[in-house]
Amino acid sequence: MSSSFSPSSSSSPSKKPLFQGVFFDLDGTLADTAPDLVAAVNLLRVTKGLTPLPYEELRPRASAGAKGLIGGAFGYDASHPEYEALRVQFIANYEKDICVHTQLFEGINEVLRELETHCVPWGIVTNKAERLTRPLLDLMKLSDRSHAIVGGDTTPYSKPHPAPILKATEICKLDPTACVYVGDDLRDVQAGKAAGMKTIATAYGYCGCDEPIEDWGADYIVYHPSELSQIIFSH
Repeated sequence: MSSSFSPSSSSSPSKKPLFQGVFFDLDGTLADTAPDLVAAVNLLRVTKGLTPLPYEELRPRASAGAKGLIGGAFGYDASHPEYEALRVQFIANYEKDICVHTQLFEGINEVLRELETHCVPWGIVTNKAERLTRPLLDLMKLSDRSHAIVGGDTTPYSKPHPAPILKATEICKLDPTACVYVGDDLRDVQAGKAAGMKTIATAYGYCGCDEPIEDWGADYIVYHPSELSQIIFSH
C-alpha cells in the first residue's frame, strides 16, 4: 500500500539518508517542462492553420513527450501517415526553445541540495532523447550536479523497461535495491519496481496516464516536492 506524506518545514541536522542513491524522472518530476513542450506543439498547430489548444488541456500529456502531445493536439497516434512529419517538426520547435519557461518544481532544488549535503548521489533517468536532455540540463545548470544522466535512447530500451534505471545505478556504482526512483507516470513506477528499487509517485506532476495514481503500486505518493525529504531521510 502506498503511503503519503504531508509537507514539513522542520529540518534536523541528525537526519540520515535511507537510500544509497536517488534517481528522478525529468519531465513532471524534477522540472516543469510542460510550458515549453505545449508551446512547441501549439506552434505546430498554428503552422497547420489550427488555433492553439488551452495549456491545461495539453499539460497532462507532457510526460509522454511527442507521442502524447501530438496525440492530444492532433488526435494522431504513431500509425497515422502524418505522425512522423509532425513529430520531426515538433522536436525542431522544442529544440529551438527548450528552456524558455522550464524550471525546477518549487522545492526540488532544496531536495537536491539536501542530498548533496548528505553526499547522496542523485541522477536523472528520462525517456526524453539525450540530444534534448543534455542541452536542457546544461541550461538548467544541473548537468554537473547529476551523477548520472540517462535518456530514452541511452540504452536499447526506454521505461517502463528497467534498463535505463539500471544503467544509472551502474554509472553511480550503486546497488539498485538500495536506491529509490521518483516519477510522475505509471511507467516510472513499473521501471523502478522492475529494477528492484523503492518507488515514489509524484502527484504534483503531469500524471497523464488513465490509471489513478493510487493504483500504480508505488511505495509512496507525494503531493509536493518538499515531502520527498521525509521519505528519503530518517527524522
